[in-house]
Amino acid sequence: MRPRPGNSYVRIVRRFSRQFHRQAPGYLVATERALAPRGSIGRLAERARSIFIGRRLASHLEGSERVGVFKGLALFASDNISSSAYATEEVMRMLVLAGAAALSLTMPITVAIVVVLAIVVLSYQQVIRAYPGGGGSYVVARENLGDIAGLTAVAALTTDYILTVAVSTAAGIAAITSIAPELFAQRVILAVLVITVMTIVNLRGITESGNVFAAPAYIYAASILGVIVVGMFRAASGTLPVHAPPAEWVAAYPQEPLALILVLRAFASGSVALTGTEAVADGVQAFKPPEVKNSQTVLVAMGGLFATIFLGMSFLAGHLGILPDPSETETLVSQLTRALVGQNPYYYLVQVSTAVLLLLAANTAFNGFPRLANVVARDRYLPRQFQFRGDRLAFTVGILLLSVVSIMLVVAFEGSVSRLIPLYTVGVFLAFTLSQAGLVGRWWRMRREVPGWQWRIGANTAGALATGVVLIVVAVSKFALGAWMVLLLIPLLVLLMYAIQIHYNEVEDALTLERPDAPGEPPVHAKVIVPVSRLDRTVVRALAVARSISDDVTAIHIGDDPQEADHMRQLWAARGEGLPLVFVESPYRALIPPLLAYLDAVDTHDRQHPIVVVLPEFVPRHFWEYVLHNQTAMRLKLRLFLRPNTMVIDVPYHLGDPTIQSSPVQTSEATSR
Repeated sequence: MRPRPGNSYVRIVRRFSRQFHRQAPGYLVATERALAPRGSIGRLAERARSIFIGRRLASHLEGSERVGVFKGLALFASDNISSSAYATEEVMRMLVLAGAAALSLTMPITVAIVVVLAIVVLSYQQVIRAYPGGGGSYVVARENLGDIAGLTAVAALTTDYILTVAVSTAAGIAAITSIAPELFAQRVILAVLVITVMTIVNLRGITESGNVFAAPAYIYAASILGVIVVGMFRAASGTLPVHAPPAEWVAAYPQEPLALILVLRAFASGSVALTGTEAVADGVQAFKPPEVKNSQTVLVAMGGLFATIFLGMSFLAGHLGILPDPSETETLVSQLTRALVGQNPYYYLVQVSTAVLLLLAANTAFNGFPRLANVVARDRYLPRQFQFRGDRLAFTVGILLLSVVSIMLVVAFEGSVSRLIPLYTVGVFLAFTLSQAGLVGRWWRMRREVPGWQWRIGANTAGALATGVVLIVVAVSKFALGAWMVLLLIPLLVLLMYAIQIHYNEVEDALTLERPDAPGEPPVHAKVIVPVSRLDRTVVRALAVARSISDDVTAIHIGDDPQEADHMRQLWAARGEGLPLVFVESPYRALIPPLLAYLDAVDTHDRQHPIVVVLPEFVPRHFWEYVLHNQTAMRLKLRLFLRPNTMVIDVPYHLGDPTIQSSPVQTSEATSR
């Protein structure tokens, strides 16, 4: 039968069709199948990863991981809003040391803090508009005041974000123990558990964390505003209840004269409420377009909501005569709510929502710090690992570091809010001051380009002075209580970041080609060393690889028995491919040190040529079989990794690999693997 058109078929086989998409000739795009694990252990680990972290997200889905105003307020403002739950209490905890009469200063101090907050919000509105790429105080200070100022802002914000997680979690646990005092003894364990859960949620990506954290933020705001509305109505109608704190609480506070330092300490403790404001400016790129408008809206909403709650709580607490619990078992919110609405389901709604929001307020840091670290890492002041985005497009390394250090702080300070607070506000106000001062420099530099630069400079100068004064007050009043640790840590972090950039610059100078079209280096004549323990298939394969690299190949056998040496020489003469064999006797039965000493001797004699160590290695079929072998090759690779002028080629042999076609192989039983 004569062939006719259409009788012949051509089958096109694409080698990469399952694991890759062919974008263009020589351009492949890896699919999720390329990441599929091999082996039962790998599949089990992948199943666990998908359960906790979720399915992987491709890079082009980054837009779906951005948030709008509704979720953005819950994610980036929860720390600032939730601090209203304990800011009033911290102010009063300082003032009560001078007696109940000193509590009359609670409201004036609250108003002063709210004024400072308004200045900070106005400043960061300008930061967001001028630097929509994110980075907040770091970018502003570095561009306008220099590298040292920028790194100081990073160091200050790093301490602030870490303490945000620790303080918010401890405060949330305190709210829970107000309802269930029997859990007070386990507050550290509970705090560690909460931080761990939050870490997992944030590793799943910003969208999922927004879904989890949005509801508690709005429930807290609605419930606490309900308490304030009831309180204001009762205050206006003259029906506020009489609140009498327990006599033992009154006796627990030592009476001190009302000194200026006490007032300043109260102001410094309440200023913790301003934490979290920076996070919105750091995470502008996490918002949906228009990013600038959405982030500015969140910033204003955050400031307004916090100011309303803070002012209302301070006013009502002062009129009711509430005292902070000296044992920290019951919070001020609990006392205030019970006094105004009674201990009913609404009381428990307020307490639970407050506790949940305080616990989740740490999420502000989980969103702010990793993004700040990413910006700083791009400038080479932090390790490049901080730029890595995990399977769910989250900055994994920043999230994990924040979690670990925060857990260490909670454990070290036993989950006490009052012990952690003194460390808190130094960093945030230092960043505020640098940001405001940086904007002053920016407006002056751009005075010919920006209309209205005069009022901008005036506003930011006033802001820098205000936050600078608060910084000094906080540093002085809280110095002996723990702020000295932060003041010492910040310059150390600055030096560390400078050292990281110096290292990266040195590496780039050493590795960068002078010209892309520069001629390459001439071929290198290497001296190849093949350590052999016995003559078997792994060694035969390693020798074949070694001979393909160079004609200067030497095998070395290290043992502690001269008879073994004679036996090895006989085997080598029969199957050594004519290559020289050096036997090194090791009377102290060591293997790796004599080999390294031999390499040193060879290297000293001729440093013009690199040494290539070809390691034959047997790879067990199952992971549990590794314990049956001493893994000498693996240990030797680790030792040779840092040795200069040395390259290591590992030649693995798996059971079932194709056999090298040659004469039968004899084996020496003198040395077992």
